[in-house]
This record gives sequence, C-alpha cells and structure tokens, in this order.
Amino acid sequence: MEKVVELLLSSTYAIAFTGAGISTASGIPDFRGPNGLWKKYSPEIASIDYLKRDPKGFWEFYSQRMRGLFEARPNEAHYALAKLEKMGIIKYIITQNIDGLHQKAGSQNVIELHGTMQRSYCSSCFKQYDSREVLKMIDEGNLPPKCSCGGIIRPDVVLFGEPVKDFDLALRIAYEADLVLVIGSSLTVYPANLIPQIVKEERGGSLIIINADETPLDHEADVIIREPIEVALPRIVNEIEEELRKN
Repeated sequence: MEKVVELLLSSTYAIAFTGAGISTASGIPDFRGPNGLWKKYSPEIASIDYLKRDPKGFWEFYSQRMRGLFEARPNEAHYALAKLEKMGIIKYIITQNIDGLHQKAGSQNVIELHGTMQRSYCSSCFKQYDSREVLKMIDEGNLPPKCSCGGIIRPDVVLFGEPVKDFDLALRIAYEADLVLVIGSSLTVYPANLIPQIVKEERGGSLIIINADETPLDHEADVIIREPIEVALPRIVNEIEEELRKN
C-alpha cells in the first residue's frame, strides 16, 4: 500500500483502467469469474450477429441485463476513484464497463470503450432513445422494440463483432500517462487491454493492478493487490489523504 501511495503521489498523469470487477460489489456479475455471466450464457447472445438474426431473443436477454444495471448503485470503490479524480491524481478513467456507475459516483472524465447501457438507438435511422423508455416499450409488449421508422432499436453498447468506441482518444491519453491503475479487469479483452500495455511498455510508466485473479500483465506490474477492490481503493485514498496531511 505504501508503494501504491508513493507511485500515485509522484505521478504527473495517472489514469485508471477499469473492468467488470469494480462493479461486482454493486451486485453486477462480472463476465469471466467463477460466477461470471459467460458461465450462464454464451457470449454469442451479446453479438451483433445474434441481434440481427434474433432481435427478439437478444432483447429478452438484454432487457433483463439492463434492469439489473439500472438498479445497481456505486460502491465504495467507485466513490474512492471519483475522489482520486477530484484530488487531481487520476486524470481519466478508461472503462470497459457499460453500467454508468463511475458517473453516478461523481467521476467526470470517463471514457466508455464499450458504450453505455443508458442509451439506445434505432439501427436504421439512428434516432436516440433513453434505455428506460425502451424498457417501457418492452413492458408494453413491443418485443423487439421498434423505432417510429420501423427499425429495430438496440442498446448503445459495443457488441461482440463491433469496434470499441473512442479508442483513438483512449490511446492518446495512454501515451500521455505515466501511471495506470488497473482495477477489476482480466486484461484479456482486445483491443482495450492495449491501454495498460502502452503505459507500461511504450511510455515506461508504472503499472498497478488491483484484481482478484491473475492477469497476463502481472509479470510487468510494479504492484499487485489481491484484496477486494471496494476495500483496497478506499484504503489507498485514506493513505493518500494521510500523507498529504503530513506535508
């Protein structure tokens, strides 16, 4: 913990890279863990091909996932990360998550590589919808939900088979960073997992990993923390505040 605090306080452009593990304490299952989503469902159900082939089946799955995300609330890890940003230590959060919990916790500079469940849009005319409005359509028997133009509405998320969003911006930020704090990510999803690699390998920056399981970048990490994220991040914030009070 002392090493983490030292690295964060000495950094000039630290960023956070977050995955599903930061939201499990909010009741949102991760994807590849012991109780992960892909243990119960085939990843194919979240693919663009499946949406085109069976929009009704796609929305039967995704509407339930949406409801779970809308009910979720930020946990102590989200609030701690927002505090690190407010303190000026973390400049950006680059997330693989679509749950919007970083923003709900107060984080401002969030790049959502995989989109957001908060919005949906028509796949034909691209009209935007609030996803809660789409759920209401489904509750009224419109499955799959359709736009006024007749097109199928879809969530504004990156499905398997689609490119990530805002990746050029995320890359530019990674090339500016001198430290990346990886939180709750398996670091196995390409190309998102390039972000920590760039900071460490291309920029020569520091790599801190807080994750329950091993990752492919563990051997390059300056520090690895295995304790629960909702415990570790508040501890880091408390230690930093204590260090700043001393000085």
